[in-house]
Amino acid sequence: MTFVKRKKSDGENNTVAVTQTGKSSHPFLPVSSYIPGAAQDIQLYRSLREAVPIIDAAIEKLVRLLGTFTVKTENTAAKNNLERFLCDVDVGGTRKGIGAFVSSFFSELLTCGTAVGEIVADITGIRSLYIADLRNISLSTGSSPLDVIVSARNENGCFAPVKYPGLILKCVHEPEPGKIYGTSVLKGLPFVADILLEIFNTIRLNWERVGNVRFAVTYKPQNDTLDRAYAKERAKQVASEWSKAMEKNGPVKDFVAVGDVEIKAIGADNQVLESEIPVRQMLEQIVAKLGIPPFLLGLSWSTTERMSSQQADILTSEIEAYRREIEPVIRQICRTQLVLCGLDCSFSIEWNDITLQDIAEIAKSEYYNAQSKKILAEAGGAKSENR
Repeated sequence: MTFVKRKKSDGENNTVAVTQTGKSSHPFLPVSSYIPGAAQDIQLYRSLREAVPIIDAAIEKLVRLLGTFTVKTENTAAKNNLERFLCDVDVGGTRKGIGAFVSSFFSELLTCGTAVGEIVADITGIRSLYIADLRNISLSTGSSPLDVIVSARNENGCFAPVKYPGLILKCVHEPEPGKIYGTSVLKGLPFVADILLEIFNTIRLNWERVGNVRFAVTYKPQNDTLDRAYAKERAKQVASEWSKAMEKNGPVKDFVAVGDVEIKAIGADNQVLESEIPVRQMLEQIVAKLGIPPFLLGLSWSTTERMSSQQADILTSEIEAYRREIEPVIRQICRTQLVLCGLDCSFSIEWNDITLQDIAEIAKSEYYNAQSKKILAEAGGAKSENR
């Protein structure tokens, strides 16, 4: 409890008690207590995904749009080994396959800016792939800024360098100069999300107060002495009868009163602030930061067909950039599997096309180019004949 000074009057104490725990705010404290420029807070970014569904939906969309890939090699034994391994590798729990690992690893990379995994192997090959909890991992530099040391929390709660760093999978997203940790795609959104959550929380409170109609029943005593003498008893009787009439589970009852009784709906005359425009402004900031076209998130904002096509092209370039970030991790996994199995050969990773729409657009473009070349060739032939 905190004591706050105020101006005192004669015979009055100079302090008043102010509660410290009565403040009403939205339930996601890490978001509202965010300090810009502070150290990376993993719990903050995870709370953002839980607090604002559209952020979680956007990241899930990016994970799914990353797509799948195939590993190409001219060595038949290596090809069969990799195909079997990529389909059956254990990822933890009941999940299997490299696709499940890449999805979880990429989701962690987008959310926290840094993702760390581990290859669990023996002399026969890779047995499973594991994604580490970043709260139990510490990254530091060695004698050179280019050397990254991965430390894990041991049973004593202290961090110690891992024994086999070659089996650790590391990936960071757009690290700042001189930093070894990456930058989350959610950077810059805590402030915007805090405003959005405040609006949503206010809407909830307003509907609790106004939506669930409450009534003010006022009994006004008359000027006669008898009415004033029994005003308290009559007010209690009016309150009791009104409560019976408003019971939820009982039958519908009428309320009958004698005298000057006034009934008003509390909050019926209050005007609730319009929330559509400020909510859209906040959502526009979120969509712009995450690079997802609004129509993919179910936002029916007015847009033209050409604008949607341009947004899809921009998203395609974003996905290709993410693929370049995650590909070294996939190459490390495949290379480790081949080495453990005694297969030393080159391979390449080929990503599948992002969407069928891209294939159609490419085919249409090639068709138009072929048509234009044909027309130019025919025009050139006609000119030569005329000469």
